[in-house]
Amino acid sequence: MRIVRLPAAMQRIALQWKRSGCPIGFVPTMGFLHEGHLSLVRAARRRVGPAGAVVVSIYVNPTQFAPTEDLSRYPRDWKEDLRLCRREGVDVVFAPTDAAMYAGRDAGDYSTYVAEEQLTRGLEGAARPTHFRGVTTIVAKLFNVVLPDVAVFGAKDWQQAAVVRRMVADLNFPLKVVVAPTHREPDGLAMSSRNVYLSAEERAQAVVLWRALQQARAEVKATGKSLRADALRARLTALIGTQPAARIDYVEFFDPDTMVPVDRVSRGTQLAMAVFIGKTRLIDNGKV
Repeated sequence: MRIVRLPAAMQRIALQWKRSGCPIGFVPTMGFLHEGHLSLVRAARRRVGPAGAVVVSIYVNPTQFAPTEDLSRYPRDWKEDLRLCRREGVDVVFAPTDAAMYAGRDAGDYSTYVAEEQLTRGLEGAARPTHFRGVTTIVAKLFNVVLPDVAVFGAKDWQQAAVVRRMVADLNFPLKVVVAPTHREPDGLAMSSRNVYLSAEERAQAVVLWRALQQARAEVKATGKSLRADALRARLTALIGTQPAARIDYVEFFDPDTMVPVDRVSRGTQLAMAVFIGKTRLIDNGKV
């Protein structure tokens, strides 16, 4: 397994693979890898086959964090990340520095950004106004450096995956975006690097996000027809509110393709939630 730090070096390797007909699978991450990330690595390997190459990027991207967010304390474990990547047969770990990815950014010289302006209006885009510009910019840069044939994202970040797919289509990136299922703990909590922030008591309460998703599915299935979104939202809000550490940022129902909020919830409607458990902001989503 190779560790590459410079974008130009990574791009040279990718171009060599391209010339030899080697397909490239790519999994962009911010590190502190867990089983959810590794499931994406395996999905990438399945797509490119044993003769293909799999690249994992490990980069905590500063432009997708607001000044009040957890950039400086975002969990990191470089040695463990490398161990896991070796175990999974990753060919290259691309781990650039800020200076390499945003040359001159601190001096105010970096001025080119990519912005999607429709799917980012609500949910995370409304809650974190600068977030998606940072995401689309870094993902576009990574695509130009790694030159993947397929890139794999997790469904836990549903809106992010939808935004990346739209960017790929709108800007004609020659690659396929694959969205793999959310990987969960045995009790249903969606795997996330930020789960490490939770105390034991908060960790137990965090399962309420999974319980809310299950309740929404059960209610829609039981009625066999659509339900009023505002009424169902109120019931889920009450359920989440039974946990003393929980504070809701949003609970929203929307069309999974357009991200447009809906007034009525039926089978196939997407539910997305952002909930603070203590000081830790967790997100989850799924079809009801």
